[in-house]
Amino acid sequence: MRALFVALGAGVGAPSRYLLDKYIKRIHRSLLPIETLAINTIGSFVLGLMINSHGNSLLVIGTGFAGAFTTWSTFAVETHHLIEDGHHRKAAIYLSLTLVLGVAAAAVGVRTVS
Repeated sequence: MRALFVALGAGVGAPSRYLLDKYIKRIHRSLLPIETLAINTIGSFVLGLMINSHGNSLLVIGTGFAGAFTTWSTFAVETHHLIEDGHHRKAAIYLSLTLVLGVAAAAVGVRTVS
């Protein structure tokens, strides 16, 4: 039953990520992959909101939605491509922004519910 709750959240999180990614790419062109940065930052905030939750809401929103919405693998591949293409400074900026904004967003989420 727990896996069903996770799947329910993931069923919303993955399409939400896809649609937001496409929307950001359509309205804004950037040298950095800001769509992934925005998605992972939002997901960090959502997970921060869920930090004190228990039971089914944590499974649906924390594990399911946030887990499917955020994307470490896309972040890793995009960073690799920046480095491989010789954009070392952009890769460093992207790495730094992802780390700082993700941790800050999670902290804001935690403080919002505390």
